[in-house]
Amino acid sequence: MLTIDDIRAIPLFSTLSDTELEHLAHTSADLHLCAGEFAVHEGGERALYAVLTGKMEVIKTFDGIERTLGWRLPGTIFGEVPLALSSPFPGAYRAAEPSRVMRVDAQRYYTLAAAAPDIALKMGALARERIGGLQGLSAETPKPRVTLVGNRWDTACTELRHFLARNQISCDWMTPDAPELPARWPGTRPPEDDCPALRLVDGTVLCRPATRQLAGLLGLQTQPRLAAYDTLIIGGGPAGLAAAVYGASEGLRTMVVEREAPGGQAGTSSRIENYLGFPNGVSGDELASRALQQARRLGAEILVTRSVARIDVDGRNVHLDGGDVIHTRTIILATGVTWRRLAIDGFDRFIGKGIYYGASRSEANATHGLDVYLIGGGNSAGQAALYFANHARMVTLILRGDSLEKSMSRYLIEQLRSKSNVAVQLRSEVVGAHGDTHLTAIDIREGPGAEVSRRDCGGLFVFIGADAETGWLPTEIARDARGYVLTGDDVVKAGHWSCSRDPYLLESSVPGVFACGDVRLSPVKRVASAVGEGSMAIAFAHKYLQYDAC
Repeated sequence: MLTIDDIRAIPLFSTLSDTELEHLAHTSADLHLCAGEFAVHEGGERALYAVLTGKMEVIKTFDGIERTLGWRLPGTIFGEVPLALSSPFPGAYRAAEPSRVMRVDAQRYYTLAAAAPDIALKMGALARERIGGLQGLSAETPKPRVTLVGNRWDTACTELRHFLARNQISCDWMTPDAPELPARWPGTRPPEDDCPALRLVDGTVLCRPATRQLAGLLGLQTQPRLAAYDTLIIGGGPAGLAAAVYGASEGLRTMVVEREAPGGQAGTSSRIENYLGFPNGVSGDELASRALQQARRLGAEILVTRSVARIDVDGRNVHLDGGDVIHTRTIILATGVTWRRLAIDGFDRFIGKGIYYGASRSEANATHGLDVYLIGGGNSAGQAALYFANHARMVTLILRGDSLEKSMSRYLIEQLRSKSNVAVQLRSEVVGAHGDTHLTAIDIREGPGAEVSRRDCGGLFVFIGADAETGWLPTEIARDARGYVLTGDDVVKAGHWSCSRDPYLLESSVPGVFACGDVRLSPVKRVASAVGEGSMAIAFAHKYLQYDAC
């Protein structure tokens, strides 16, 4: 318990009266931290902290790498910047050794500052000093974790760029003929035949690496640490990450298997405007990044560049590509859906070379001054159009229907109408693609039987819906004709449930195997519903583990 003498030893509070010190002692938290324990995490709510004993480390994550910014010793405080700016903590504070820290909540601090103006002045001066330090830090030239040399239209280079972008690894990309290459690639430049070539921050050079090899060298987890888990989540989109957060927080040994990068399709969204708690919207990769940090901090394992080859439902064994076999007590299917492909002659040879399925945000900078086209009239297409409008000369939405109102949310339609460089072409379809090494033009038919016109095209992005690719699942897991996993009452109605109890809401035809998010048969396909179902799946997994029988 805090005493007057404890608080008086903090220089900031040394001039306070005994009455004020006594009040602080009764209203402030007394944190006893073990080495490695956090007083506050990055993004934590504002409050004032004072170090009584021990040593606190100031850390912040830059581009996935934890960096120490400084230390706080007995008698020092932290939290002045969040209190001055009414913002969350820009960094985290972790005990470097057993420490004791006093915490004054924000409202109590403001009351104290009003009664003792000298404290407010000292805090203001310290905040200005610390903000100045942050400004100096922001002026430092950041070093990319990867320098990549490769041709823009090389499929292997495109795949590596997308992989790095999706996993939020900073990348300095140049073409082999870039004039700045000698300055940014020390030593002998890589032969063009060896490209794409990568240089890591530690000097390691790789030529045409497999993504799993690259992931391992970048510190991403690609191998399970245990042989058995309480729950194994297949898919790292919003539903899978939500399940990971709740599973790990409730003490379950939790693993997520993701074949590319956490975030799923939502992770490619430039702006999600209607997600609860983000009044100004949130990008898909920011939402995924926050969820990923949260899941890892709580103890969940996130495997990337791994896919599931098959599931043995009787033995509860999951076989990964590469031969690893993981035993798990419950399985959560959160594989999402895959963009539907256009069956147009010539399209396949331009995939990754000007034609992209979904929003390839890493290609946005390459569209400056160009005309780009998007096929589709749903929310994903609308969000992508708004994003590319900040880069391209002209963005044209092409859809077969006669109205956007039938498929797109009102708020997106209004935002699109406010953009002078966004056009909507109704009752139209793309019927051809042209180019040599990459896409340069497309053919558009404006209505049935109409003539076809050719347009120069700097990029074509396709959003024509998605399908559940679940053909790899065992036959014991029931699906509908389109591949969506049946759960709950739908399993019973289809005659695929044989247990004495009723299936849980998100339980598949195999007890202990659950489905959530877009892969589950449901009329609702939203990020918010996927997150909710991910958390619900863990609740049902707990029930199953409690009884562990039908």
